[in-house]
Amino acid sequence: MTRTTDQAQPFKALVQWLKDEIRESEQFTLSYAAESSEFIRFNHAKVRQAGQVQQASLSFKLIDDGRHADLGITLSNDPEVDRQRLAEGLQQLRETLPLLPADPYLMLNHTHWQSQSVQEHPLPDSEQVVNEIGHAASGLDLVGIYAAGSISRGFASSSGAFGWHQANSFNFDFSLFHDNGEAVKASYAGHAWSSEAFAQRFDQARQQLEFLGRPLRTLAPGQYRAYLAPAALEEIMSMLAWGGFSAQSIASKHSALQKLYAGDAALSPLVSLREQVSGSLSPAFSDEGYPRSDLALITAGNADARLINSRSAAEYGLATNGAGSSEYPSALNMAGGQLAQQDILKQLGTGLYISNLWYLNYSDLPAARLTGMTRFATFWVENGEIQAPVNTMRFDDSVYSLLGSQLEALTEQRELLLSASTYGQRQTASMHLPGALVSRLTLTL
Repeated sequence: MTRTTDQAQPFKALVQWLKDEIRESEQFTLSYAAESSEFIRFNHAKVRQAGQVQQASLSFKLIDDGRHADLGITLSNDPEVDRQRLAEGLQQLRETLPLLPADPYLMLNHTHWQSQSVQEHPLPDSEQVVNEIGHAASGLDLVGIYAAGSISRGFASSSGAFGWHQANSFNFDFSLFHDNGEAVKASYAGHAWSSEAFAQRFDQARQQLEFLGRPLRTLAPGQYRAYLAPAALEEIMSMLAWGGFSAQSIASKHSALQKLYAGDAALSPLVSLREQVSGSLSPAFSDEGYPRSDLALITAGNADARLINSRSAAEYGLATNGAGSSEYPSALNMAGGQLAQQDILKQLGTGLYISNLWYLNYSDLPAARLTGMTRFATFWVENGEIQAPVNTMRFDDSVYSLLGSQLEALTEQRELLLSASTYGQRQTASMHLPGALVSRLTLTL
C-alpha cells in the first residue's frame, strides 16, 4: 500500500523550518529514523518482561563550499523542543565547517525525487502472540524475544528531494533447550502473522529438539554431503555481503567476490541474487539521498551489478545505483530451486543436516574461503533419516565450491529472515533465502 501518512508531518515540518533557515551558500540533507515497537521476552516458555519503545532521531548533514559535517539529534516528539534542537545543531555545524577541508568525493543528488511508501500489514495483538507461543511451547524450555511494530525512515534535502518509508513487521527469535543443554534455534518473522505458518515453523523446531536427546555423534574431519538450512545459508551470505558486492571493495581488490566480478570464476547456474527493495522492509532511498530500485547482483551464477554509492561513483567514475554508504545489501533475495521441503532428507541421503552456523570468518578472502562452526541442531543423516546430533565441528570451504561446483539443489520454499538486531533501534535489513544441498562440505576439526 502506498499513500501519504500523517506520521510524516512532524518530519516535514522540521524540513520546512530548515529550508527557511539555511543560507544561500548552504545545502543540507536530513535523515529520519523512528520506531514504535513492542518487545516481549520469554524464558522457560513464560513471559518474563514486556515493554514498548517509541523513539525518533535525525541525522543532519550541512554542506557549504564542498565542506560537510554531520550531527545526530534525538527527537522529543515536542515540535518546539525539536525545532530548538535542530537550530542548535545548525549553529554547531556552521561553527564546525570552516575547520574542515573540502571533500573531493562529495557527490550530492540534486534531483527533486519523491518517494512515499506505507506498508500497513496488520499485526496481531500481544495477547494473541503470547497465547499462541505459550500453547506451542507448553512443556518446553523456550527462550526468546518477540519484537514487533512500525519502523519509519525519512529523507529530505535542500534540493527538494523527499522520501518517506513506513512498514510494520514482527520477528520472533527463539531457542528450545533440551534437558541435556543442547538447543534448537529458530525464528519466525514477516509482515503479517500467520497462525498456521507459525505452528508449522514451531513444529519443525520441536521435532528437531527430540532428536537432540540422542547420543552425540563425533565425526572425523573430512568431506561430507550436507544440507544448509536457510539460517545457515544466511551466515554465509552475511559474510559475502560485507564488501562482496561493494563497488569500492571490488575496485580496491578487497572483495571476497573479486574473481566473480572479474569474470575469472562463477557460481552454480542455480544461484541468482537480487537486492529486492520492492516489497521489503528497506526504504526505496539510501541514507545518501538517492532512489533505490531492485538490482540483480548475481544472475545464473555470474556477476551482474555491484552496489555503488555516491563516493564510489565519484572516485571511480561510476554511476551510483542508490547503494547505502556501506554498500551493503539490505534486502538480499536469493531465488529458490526445485527441491521440495519434504524431500530434503531423502535427497541428502547420508550426510549432515546443518541448521545454523556461527563464528564465520575468511580463511582466504581472495578465494572466498570461509571458516566457521556448526551451531545448534546439526544432525547426522543416514538413508534419509536423522540418526543423531553431531558434535560442534569447524568447516573450511570456498563459496565457489559450496554455491558453485558442489551445489546440487536449492529448496523451493524460502525463509524470510529479518535482522534481529535491536542495538540502538530495530533494523530494516532482511534476507529471503532457500536451503542448499551440497555434495561436499569440508570439516577440518
